[in-house]
Amino acid sequence: MALNNSQYDEIFRSYDAKQLKAQHQLEERTKAAYERSPELKALDASIAEISVASARRLLDGDSSALTELKAELKNLRTRKKALMKELSLPGNYFEPVYECPDCKDTGYIDGKPCHCFKQQAIDLIYTQSNIKDILARENFSTLSLDYYSDSNINPATGLTSLATAKAAVARCHEFVDQFDTTFANLYFFGDTGIGKTFLSNCIAKELLDSGHSVIYFTAFQLFDILSKGVFEKDADAIATHQNIFDCDLLIIDDLGTELSNSFTTSQLFLCLNERILRQKSTIISTNLNMNQVADIYSERVLSRISNSYTIIKLFGDDIRLKKRIH
Repeated sequence: MALNNSQYDEIFRSYDAKQLKAQHQLEERTKAAYERSPELKALDASIAEISVASARRLLDGDSSALTELKAELKNLRTRKKALMKELSLPGNYFEPVYECPDCKDTGYIDGKPCHCFKQQAIDLIYTQSNIKDILARENFSTLSLDYYSDSNINPATGLTSLATAKAAVARCHEFVDQFDTTFANLYFFGDTGIGKTFLSNCIAKELLDSGHSVIYFTAFQLFDILSKGVFEKDADAIATHQNIFDCDLLIIDDLGTELSNSFTTSQLFLCLNERILRQKSTIISTNLNMNQVADIYSERVLSRISNSYTIIKLFGDDIRLKKRIH
């Protein structure tokens, strides 16, 4: 990730805070358990005392007493395990609970940035942390098909609006389930307010929760960043291009709402083509059908989309308008 020193410092401060929080919570849990069971506290004290004694004997070269100490230590731990079961305490009760169990809130695994660090860097660079607030509201658990009609039929497919939406949701679940094994891209299109962005957010939430890096842009935001790297030679913008090409999932929302010109056409082709070559998934949501894509962005862009994307057309009434009315 393209971070400057102050951004690194900001991220590492957040990790320090997470570790302190985990330690504080562990201390509170330990205190509560000891208040419930003084025997548990005494067992932990004995285990600590014997562990220290074993270490000292080992350092002193006295291996003869180690066998006896190890046996005593084993008995204490067995009793502690049984007592915790009696108290209905899980086996990991006395372990810190980290936000990221993979790196234990250090940001690194074996000297390499953890997936949580990469996503935190993305959030910081692209100031898209607010996306997580949106995803808390728009996800598979809050998805409702009540606003899709079971009588409004698409003459092109013979499917109702509801049946079309159900098929789209199923494809989204499949996209998430197979994300790590099958390279795929999605192209949502249709009228305004029929759930294209919502479905993109559902996927983003699932992938973020499973430790994947996700970057979300409106088309305007994407081309603005790309233009800064090309025309203004902005160093940070140039560096972030690699993030756009390398993130696990790139979401381009509202394609076609930006001011289209030869630059946006060339940069869209570059972005889509590069991510296809790198086998990195992309989701596009737009009002544009395939003919309009060819007219606005060129046949080359159409070719990449039609050959490498699953095309999903949604149709029906404007859900946002329905929600306001109700």
